[in-house]
Amino acid sequence: MKLLLKSAVAAGLVLSAAPIAVAPAAAQVVKGIGIVNINAVVANSQAYKTAEEQRPVTYKAQYDAAKAKKAQIEAQLKPLIDKFNADRAAASPNEASLQQQAATIQQIQESGQREIQTIMQPAVLSNAYVEEQINDKLSDAVDAAAKAAKISLVMAPDTVLFADDSYNLTQQVLNELNKILPTAQLVPPQGWLPRQMREQQGDQAAAEQPQAGPPATSR
Repeated sequence: MKLLLKSAVAAGLVLSAAPIAVAPAAAQVVKGIGIVNINAVVANSQAYKTAEEQRPVTYKAQYDAAKAKKAQIEAQLKPLIDKFNADRAAASPNEASLQQQAATIQQIQESGQREIQTIMQPAVLSNAYVEEQINDKLSDAVDAAAKAAKISLVMAPDTVLFADDSYNLTQQVLNELNKILPTAQLVPPQGWLPRQMREQQGDQAAAEQPQAGPPATSR
């Protein structure tokens, strides 16, 4: 069984997944059908929560630098924004000047955001690395939980209009995942890239390889 986990990381931002309620441990799956909330399993997994606690410590330098950069940009922008608002409120505002001021403010904001993204890149990669390790073990956890509950069909909540809690297999999958992967490595190896980027690079490399010509024929 192959499961696909969508990354919780937006560009340049480390997003902490809020814990999602899971079914009580006493719930029992019936009629050979189980419902699993994969997002809840990931967000509540021991490996994920431990990594979320460790990351701000391990990457403290990046978090502090990003915070300092954000404060610096805000201090740089404040007088520009104040002037823009004052000029706009004038009786006869100069539209050309306002447009130029707005463009300058936007340019500083975008440039600053790129700088913050660059600073936070190691922490972003750490988040992706942890999620990939969890994703690699999710199928095993689902298989183990389904086998233990003697069910043959596992569905996601978004495909179900209504189901009694007795069908919820989420807690059992979470238990299995915690046994299979109690902790995840926080710091990725040097040069590590998320799977999607690795696959894209592989596809690009394959496309750039010269095609072999037809075999030579003897005369």
